[in-house]
Amino acid sequence: MTDALLVAIDQGTTSTRSILYDAGLVPRATAQHELPQHFPSPGWVEHEPEDIWAGTLATLRQVLSGVDAAEVAGIGITNQRETTLLWDRATGRALHRAIVWQDRRTAEHCARLAAEGAGDLIAARTGLLPDPYFSATKLAWMLDAVPGARAAAERGALCFGTVDSFLLFRLTGGRVHATDAANAARTLLFDIHRGAWDEELLRLFGIPAALLPEVRDNVSAFGTTEPALLGAAIPVRGMAGDQQAAMMGQACFAPGMVKSTYGTGCFALVNTGAVAVASRNRLLTTIAWQLEGRRAYALEGAIFTAGAALQWLRDGLGIISHASEADGLARAADPAQSVHLVPAFTGLGAPHWDAAARAAIFGLTRGTGRAEIVRAALESVAFQTRDLIEAMEADMAAAGASGAPGRVLRVDGGMVASDWTMHFLSDLLGAPVDRPAVMETTALGAAWLAGVGAGLTAPPGGTASHWRLDRRFQPVMERAEADRRQAGWRDALRRTLGAAP
Repeated sequence: MTDALLVAIDQGTTSTRSILYDAGLVPRATAQHELPQHFPSPGWVEHEPEDIWAGTLATLRQVLSGVDAAEVAGIGITNQRETTLLWDRATGRALHRAIVWQDRRTAEHCARLAAEGAGDLIAARTGLLPDPYFSATKLAWMLDAVPGARAAAERGALCFGTVDSFLLFRLTGGRVHATDAANAARTLLFDIHRGAWDEELLRLFGIPAALLPEVRDNVSAFGTTEPALLGAAIPVRGMAGDQQAAMMGQACFAPGMVKSTYGTGCFALVNTGAVAVASRNRLLTTIAWQLEGRRAYALEGAIFTAGAALQWLRDGLGIISHASEADGLARAADPAQSVHLVPAFTGLGAPHWDAAARAAIFGLTRGTGRAEIVRAALESVAFQTRDLIEAMEADMAAAGASGAPGRVLRVDGGMVASDWTMHFLSDLLGAPVDRPAVMETTALGAAWLAGVGAGLTAPPGGTASHWRLDRRFQPVMERAEADRRQAGWRDALRRTLGAAP
């Protein structure tokens, strides 16, 4: 099967992409469609499910144009995690727009759960916190908000799923309603230690079990596509949420290895191996992957706003016309200006978990211009990353876990094209930052999973030859200066936390 092909579907928050790879995981063709965003109320973020499906199908057909679909050995799916869909089991039609992971409409529900003491149960079973970020309260909201939905769900007439599950259902013509363990781990409904849906959590959130997809390994026989869709019945062999897929694309297979993805948000994960490390610093304990029934775990820090801050500067303020301008402006900024942007546009994630926090800029003077504000947006990503890495180090040390996070950080995502940002990140961490030759590591991870399923690529513990270094950024800033700058950020952060009425 040396001439076999692999396809990755990378369904993200702002776009849907399909990439065709050869058996050596070298990209052959790429297609991408933007995904419209809907903001019906402050703090609410939605996607049209039919837009997700149409973009997926269009990009698949584009990359397979001129290719014999029968040559495709497997499809891998990776997806924006936690985004919640509810659809009719018979027709496949969604009952409501997808509620996106960024959506904060269920903040009061989550606060009530925490006040009632449910946080300990949720953390013990799922490794997560009661926060609107995750799927369970979004699903509960849909069941209550859509007339007749709860009764239909209890009859078994509806399906719940994250985007991976929805796409699989559509691709297989409704024959398969399944997800993978890593995506299931992000719902607040899945016991990550037993590897099963949790009945007590289902009762807590009022979720009928009949809604739930079957949970499988990340590499599994997920079914085959309807032949009429792509010209052949192509097997779907792998699925994983985007951050876990990026971890695999970055070949972070040894305990202590860390990757950080800089897209709309920023997500840093450290491999903790077979040990599910319980965080003392409000990080998340999650499943990194499950293969042949064996689970590997990770500690995760989620930053809600990274590249989205540049989008705001472009679309909201109009002070840049393209993200590529940010590097030059940051270099031109006045070094004497100490401006800090705390990008809490949809609250703050780890390790603060303040859903009420809102964005703020501190340190403005009459001398502050657009260059200083752009620099502050780029710096905010690095400041938040250091907070996460230090929390990871503390958690792993307290647990006596093997591996030392922070020795080297592997990075990916759109923002890592900024050399200035990567240099600053390395300076703040006091550690090397490795940028891979293939920066689309999320799709690469999905293709790798499909390749493992097809017997074309090596599983963890193999050669990991799919990862290659493009550039290593080394720290040059004095540690005292790095610490001084981090202290300035933390002062701005302190002024933001809990500031909402």
